Amino acid sequence: MTPKTDLETRGQTAPATTPERLHDRRTTAPRADIYETPDAIHIVANMAGVDEKGVDITLDRSELTITGRPASQAPEGMELAYCEYAVADYERRFILSEEIDRDGIIATVKDGVLDLTLPKSTKARTRRIPVTAA
Repeated sequence: MTPKTDLETRGQTAPATTPERLHDRRTTAPRADIYETPDAIHIVANMAGVDEKGVDITLDRSELTITGRPASQAPEGMELAYCEYAVADYERRFILSEEIDRDGIIATVKDGVLDLTLPKSTKARTRRIPVTAA
């Protein structure tokens, strides 16, 4: 029998480990719409202020991670005197099924809207089976 840790004896569990952040800005999950077509799954995420240089998309095994960092929008030669909201980075994770063709994923961003196209593998696509008379 292994000895119990201090947290286990008090009925608590150890906190889940999360990646360490390398910057001090807030992070928020971008709102996203997910819809399906016969050939693909589409994710449309609102990431205001983010352009193609500020988006990073990684696929590690079945976990798709979207991160975005808005560009600084302070006009040149001006200094911030008062701020009513803080700029936040974006981060969202999705777990992909085996039905997604990982090599065919396409991402585009325009006006702060990220559009991801996740094509279905040929095995997962709906197809019609022809019927013939016997």
